[in-house]
Amino acid sequence: MDELEATPVDDRRDDLIASVRPNAVLFTIDGGPETSVPLEDEFYLSVAPYRNTTHDCYFHSLTTCVGELGDEPLHLTVVGDDGEVLLDEERTTSSNGFVGLWLPRDIDATLTITHENGSITTPISTGADDPTCLTDLPLT
Repeated sequence: MDELEATPVDDRRDDLIASVRPNAVLFTIDGGPETSVPLEDEFYLSVAPYRNTTHDCYFHSLTTCVGELGDEPLHLTVVGDDGEVLLDEERTTSSNGFVGLWLPRDIDATLTITHENGSITTPISTGADDPTCLTDLPLT
């Protein structure tokens, strides 16, 4: 998944669709049968902050979702509701404008994204019914 997320948009395969669900990644190649690869230990959350434009998304597509801020530096923190710092690091979005986060399953936490043009803080959850794609993150 990290490799697909990091592949430059112009280099992505046109015949591959990969959709991230809370418990699996679903792959379809050239319209063929869907293959499911389980995600057993962690939850994959892909986030795309924006300045001007975004799109609605719930389950992240590793091959077709494109955000506004490609190849941009960010500072990310994730703090669990119990106060534990789960993530505190500098990252750069992929060319598709997303950064993928591997997080513990079944947590409630707060995500803060800081960029040179602003920041956003939002609650996140990593349960069986939660989104794997966050695109409603305006930098203010």
